Amino acid sequence: MNLPYQLFIALRYLKSKKKHRGISFNTVISISGVAVGVMALLVVLSVMSGFHEDLQKKILGANAHVVVVSYKGGIEDYSSVMEKLMNETNIVSMSPFVIGQVMVSAGKRAHGIFLRGIEPSSELKTTDILRHIKEGSIEEIITGDRRQKTEGRLPWIIIGRELASMLGVIAGDTINVISPVGEVGPLGMLPKVRRFKVVAVFEIGMFEYDTNLAFTDIRSAQEFFGYGNVVTGIQLRLDDIYKASLVRDSINKKMGFPYYARDWMQMNRNLFSALKLEKFAMFIILILIVLVASFNIVSTLMMNVMEKQKEIAILKAMGAKNQGIMMVFMFQGLLIGIVGTVIGVTGGYVLGKIINNYEIIKLPADVYYLSKLPVKMKLIDFIVVSFSAITISFLSTLYPSYYAAKLNPVEPLRYE
Repeated sequence: MNLPYQLFIALRYLKSKKKHRGISFNTVISISGVAVGVMALLVVLSVMSGFHEDLQKKILGANAHVVVVSYKGGIEDYSSVMEKLMNETNIVSMSPFVIGQVMVSAGKRAHGIFLRGIEPSSELKTTDILRHIKEGSIEEIITGDRRQKTEGRLPWIIIGRELASMLGVIAGDTINVISPVGEVGPLGMLPKVRRFKVVAVFEIGMFEYDTNLAFTDIRSAQEFFGYGNVVTGIQLRLDDIYKASLVRDSINKKMGFPYYARDWMQMNRNLFSALKLEKFAMFIILILIVLVASFNIVSTLMMNVMEKQKEIAILKAMGAKNQGIMMVFMFQGLLIGIVGTVIGVTGGYVLGKIINNYEIIKLPADVYYLSKLPVKMKLIDFIVVSFSAITISFLSTLYPSYYAAKLNPVEPLRYE
C-alpha cells in the first residue's frame, strides 16, 4: 500500500536516528503524557458517573419516582385521589403512606428517625425498600400484620442496619417509639410512647437511610400519630424514571389545588446538581493534564523542525509545497495524539474494571454514603475525552507546522 509522502515522512520522523532503532525518546514522552492524561480523566469521570448512578439507585430504593401530597398537610379521601391517578399514563403502581418524626429507644440508647407507615402489599409494587431486607422476610411482615389485626399483637417495625447497630437490637426484639406530639395532661404536653416489635432489618447501603428511616404498618402509624384515616401522600412508580418530570407536571395540571406532585429528581436536586457540577469541574481540571502533554508535542515537533531543516529544504527543492510540509508535521503530532489517546483509553478502561471488580478502594460510609468507590464507564465519556485529547493534539501541531512551512530552503542548502 502506497502511503502519501507526508504520512510516510511523518512516520519516519517519529523514529529515532539510524544508530538508535525504535521510537525516539521524545516521542515516547509525548505519547506517555497524552496517555496518562486521558487515563486519569476517564477514571475520574467514570468514578463521578458511578457516584451519580449509585446514589440514584439507593435513593430510588427507598423512595418512589413521584409523590403526590397536599398543601393542607394530609390527604383525607385518598382512595378517590388514587382512582383519578389511575388514568395517568406511565404510572405502573401506587401506594399511600404516612410519615412523621419520632424517637426510638432500646435500653439507654435512643435516636431520632422518620417513621413511615406503608401498606406492604402495595409498597412491594411501588418501591424497592422491602427488597433490601437482610434479616426477617416479607412474608413475616405480611403475616405479622394480619396477626396483629386479629390477635392484638404488638405492631411491627422495620429498621435499618445502622440504626439496629446503634440501638443494639436484632430482628425479634422490641423497641419504644416516642412521638413528641402527644396528649395534653395536667402537666402540659405528654409524649406518646408505644412498643413496636422489630420484625426485619433492611440495608440500602446509604448511611442516611439505614440510620434515620423506619417502616411500619400504615394503620399503626395513623393511630400512633393521631391521623385517623388521613395519609401524608401517595407514592407513584413509573415505567420510566426519566419521565418523572412530565408525569409531575401532568398531575399538577389535572389535580389542581390543594394537591401537588414532586418527582425524585426535584426532591434531590441539590445533591444531583452538585455531582453534575463536580463532574464538569473535574473534567476541566484534568483536561489540563492533556494540555500539559500538548506542550510536549509542541516541543517535540519544534525540535524535529530544527533538526530536519536540511530535509525540509530538500523536499521544497524537489517541489513540495508549503501545505505538504505542514501536513508532515501535522500528521506527526496527530499520530502522537492518537496513539496516546488509544493507550489512555485502554488503560482507563482496564483500571476502571479493576477498581470496580476488586473493590480496592474502600470508603467510610458515614462520610460518603457509600462503602466502596463506584465506577460507571459511559461510552459518551470515552468519546468526549478521546475527541478532546485528539483535538488538543492537533491544535498543538499548528505553530510548529507553520514554522516548518515558512523555512527558507536556501540557507540550509547554501553550504551543501
